[in-house]
Amino acid sequence: MKLQLVPARRGALWVRSGFRIFFRRPLAFCALFIIYLVAAQLLMLLWPIGPALLFMIVPMASLGFMIATRMALEGRVPLPSVFVEPLRGGAARLRAQIQLGLVYAAAVGTIIWLTDTVGGPAFDALQQAVASGKATPESLTPLLADPTLQAGMLLFLGLTSALSVPYWHAPALVHWGEQGWAKALFFSTVACWRNKGALSVYALTWGGVILLFAVLSNLVFALLGQPQLVLIAATPAALMFSTVFYASLYFTFADCFIQPSGDTLEPLEP
Repeated sequence: MKLQLVPARRGALWVRSGFRIFFRRPLAFCALFIIYLVAAQLLMLLWPIGPALLFMIVPMASLGFMIATRMALEGRVPLPSVFVEPLRGGAARLRAQIQLGLVYAAAVGTIIWLTDTVGGPAFDALQQAVASGKATPESLTPLLADPTLQAGMLLFLGLTSALSVPYWHAPALVHWGEQGWAKALFFSTVACWRNKGALSVYALTWGGVILLFAVLSNLVFALLGQPQLVLIAATPAALMFSTVFYASLYFTFADCFIQPSGDTLEPLEP
């Protein structure tokens, strides 16, 4: 596959395309995301193997949503089989996907260990306070202001953001580009850097969507005299936005790479 440079404004189009394809098959995409959440919760219960397996399948799960988006674009209904589709591409692709998962799990484990080393006690104190059910804003304020907690959170966010760069396109490059795991990580990093303007607009657009929802929902429920309903509305909204985000990942890939024939995987509307 050949890298294609796109203008920064395409980032907003990726988000819009994600919403459009989601509303074309809303029940199917929601079902896929719920299946993913349930599987993740079940794996978290199988300590310590479960969490490691969960981290391993994250890259393939994101690829599954990309495959689902492509199916919806072709007029087909995305089925749960999209999550096992990455395993059906032959021995070389399967080996590369497993290697990507192993490296990802090792990287996430390292990030968690580093974060716990920096702010472990502070995180434990905050978790115990919240779990007690007796926490108040006043009691949580000093815990949240703990410098070690803030340092740990910044370290976690920074390292996970850095990890997302090589993995943004890597599973798709293995699946559709037939690249090895190391080559896929390298070209994903190059693609993200070369198209950093579009990805920045993509991230800012998502931030704007979430902020707009927060403002409008607070305003509407305040006018209705039911401000407590904001939290209730936030849960399904968060599920929908998360699903749309995963549905939009395909567009970030299809717009940045072209096949050897010179055709994009799926043309985007301007």
